[in-house]
Amino acid sequence: MSEVTEDFAAIDWQGHPVDCTTCDQRGLLAAGKCQIGHACIADRYAKRVDRFFSWNPSVANASLGHPYFEVRAIAAKHADLFHLKALLSDPDETVRWSAVQRLPDRYLEKLHDDPHREVRIRVAHQLKPTRLKCMLRDPDYYVRTVVARRLPLVLLAQMRQDPDCQVRIEVARRLEPKFLLDMAADTDAAVRMVVAQRLPVGLLGALLKDQDWQVRYHAAQRVNPTALAALLDDVDEVVRELARRRYSETEYLEEPVHG
Repeated sequence: MSEVTEDFAAIDWQGHPVDCTTCDQRGLLAAGKCQIGHACIADRYAKRVDRFFSWNPSVANASLGHPYFEVRAIAAKHADLFHLKALLSDPDETVRWSAVQRLPDRYLEKLHDDPHREVRIRVAHQLKPTRLKCMLRDPDYYVRTVVARRLPLVLLAQMRQDPDCQVRIEVARRLEPKFLLDMAADTDAAVRMVVAQRLPVGLLGALLKDQDWQVRYHAAQRVNPTALAALLDDVDEVVRELARRRYSETEYLEEPVHG
């Protein structure tokens, strides 16, 4: 085992200097299975605690009730699986997440309504897409954003009316075309812009009259050129130039060839 120690004091989780003489695991010191300032269950520095359990994984089960959350979280990486289920109700989110990462996938769903958003974000990233339906109405917009990126397409239409525009943008990026037209009237221009980039060409007509120039521009890039007459005098110069260029190219192509 390495004799290297970090160059800062060994302080316990309550802010006191580590005292090996009062440690419950002091018997391991004589056997060389722990080392103050390097591999120590009493240290508040997580790396030292992690080294301790790497050297002594058999101590993990008995340490799951330790008062310091870092000890419980790191012990959960080494404890027997049948001890971990109880940690899903641990008061600290780090411990709950450490435990669930080693449990079968079905336990992830038990944390879908965890009180801490970071836990729910991680659950949304790792839960099987087919089981994400339970998180469609999560109170946190970013959790729902992750859900919108991973939810099976057959369920995604349920999120078209999400209250947050960032979530609706993700929905519009993936939604099947047959449902996308309903989002052409979204209240947020950023959402309508995505719709303009993905909507079938034959359905872009309504977006040529959109109040936002960027939406009109994206629609004008894709719509059949013969439909661009309405934009030839658009109030926005960029939209107007694009419309005139594409429209004139069409007139040129349709011009009869004389020979």
